[in-house]
Amino acid sequence: MSAANAEASTPAGTPVRQPWVVGVSGASGTPYAASVIRGLLAAGEAVDLVVSRAARLTVLDETGISFRDAHWRADLAQWLGTDAGPGSDDGLDDVRYWAAGDFAAGPSSGSYPAKGMLVVPASTGSVAGIALGLSKDLLQRVAAVTLKERRPLVVCVRETPLNGVTLKHLVELDAQGAVVLPASPGFYAGGSTVRELVDFVAGRVLDAAGVRHGLYRRWEGELGAAAGAVKRGE
Repeated sequence: MSAANAEASTPAGTPVRQPWVVGVSGASGTPYAASVIRGLLAAGEAVDLVVSRAARLTVLDETGISFRDAHWRADLAQWLGTDAGPGSDDGLDDVRYWAAGDFAAGPSSGSYPAKGMLVVPASTGSVAGIALGLSKDLLQRVAAVTLKERRPLVVCVRETPLNGVTLKHLVELDAQGAVVLPASPGFYAGGSTVRELVDFVAGRVLDAAGVRHGLYRRWEGELGAAAGAVKRGE
């Protein structure tokens, strides 16, 4: 699919970059974020990335990668598995990174031409901040802008069990127009590896955003079809 999907045109005909903002918070589940980013890039979509301070600790804990502002591109390539060595094409030409403390970043303004925002994974703290409109960091600020501009906001919450306060915050996000999408892998798609289950959740996030992908096998109304495909190695 062409990268033209990520662009619109001004009245003068000048292409305007229209990215999806991916916000990564400190919840466990950084593989979900990596899969979503890979899916967006494979679909020819531009990506603006915001990684919270807490998320850096989670990335380090779950992957062993230190995500650094000054070296974000190399760190992201390693995280996504696109780092093929010096001088190679890492596939990240249409990714922009914004530091979590940069409140002057492009996506902090409603006039910035973002398509929408995907918060994946979403911690209960980020859920609370977005629901209450706190804007305590750039991730929360961009989410607030996304809601006020009536753009798509998908919140992939990753926590269990959920207490009453968080449930109220999730209901509030739903009332404000966000899509609340728990990180709950489905097994009907025939996933038998961790990567396949991760890709299922990432695929559902992209489904909610209206982005085409091939991350998981879709239900076609035939019982046992996925299990049969797994046995055949499809």
